[in-house]
Amino acid sequence: MPELLQIGGITATMRDRLEQAFTIRQLDDFDPQKISYVITNGADGIKPELMASLPNLKLISGYGVGYDAVDAEEAARRGIIVTHTPNVLNKEVATTAVMLLLACYRELLRDDAHVRSGAWEAGGNPPLTRTADNQTVGILGLGRIGQAIADKLAPWNPTILYHTRTRKDVPYRYYDDLTAMARDADVLICITPGGPSTHHIVNANVLEALGPQGRLINVSRGSVVDEAALITALETGTLGWAGLDVFEDEPRVPQALRDLPNTVLLPHVGSATVETRGAMGALTVDNLLQHLQDGTVLTPAPECAHL
Repeated sequence: MPELLQIGGITATMRDRLEQAFTIRQLDDFDPQKISYVITNGADGIKPELMASLPNLKLISGYGVGYDAVDAEEAARRGIIVTHTPNVLNKEVATTAVMLLLACYRELLRDDAHVRSGAWEAGGNPPLTRTADNQTVGILGLGRIGQAIADKLAPWNPTILYHTRTRKDVPYRYYDDLTAMARDADVLICITPGGPSTHHIVNANVLEALGPQGRLINVSRGSVVDEAALITALETGTLGWAGLDVFEDEPRVPQALRDLPNTVLLPHVGSATVETRGAMGALTVDNLLQHLQDGTVLTPAPECAHL
């Protein structure tokens, strides 16, 4: 059977399906000459030197929509297909974005602590919160998940703005300047790919433009936001609140962020439900099995779509 190099963990269900078609090898026990397939995830990817050492590699199947830890352009140059798992997680990540937005507007963590601590009984009601209705929401990266976020926000009657590299055929206002969009928005939701082109695209100027009543929601990649600038903005009141599912150096989260009362922090669980992760795992395996059968894949990364 062809040999598959496993990077990172896989579920028992994924392993059962893969073992019927592949000999699965681990990073501490494999022959580079014999590896023709790799299974990995968005966080681990594959190191450039490892990919370069696999002369017979045909396919890198990634678990997750993000693949910035894989050099897809170099893979395509070598004729190696990179796949990922788009679409199956769009709605779940959108739900997480909306959950973070609502938690920031309605001070969910503060009021939960108010009840648990006994402060409600001892001292009365907490301060009022703000409504999430009729807000102006700027979306950074209006791809499939960005559109799913806009769709899920519909019951709150938002005004949707968006910033992408190119204008799209959508009924929302387009901004070619992210800072200008932040200035006009009540909320900025980040759902753009990671990588060098978006590194720290949300910087101190963008956060200042968003303002002391603004909310930043990040369900994309930690590298998209300048974390040091974000901490300063939250500490000084330049920015009002932040709801974060991703961080620059996961799983290490700065103590300053953890200490701030105007943050809601999640451990990168945007798609982490049993149902969605199961669908992601199935698609990751489906790409491998289909390529083994006929040389095609279901969901190639755009850089490899021509292969």
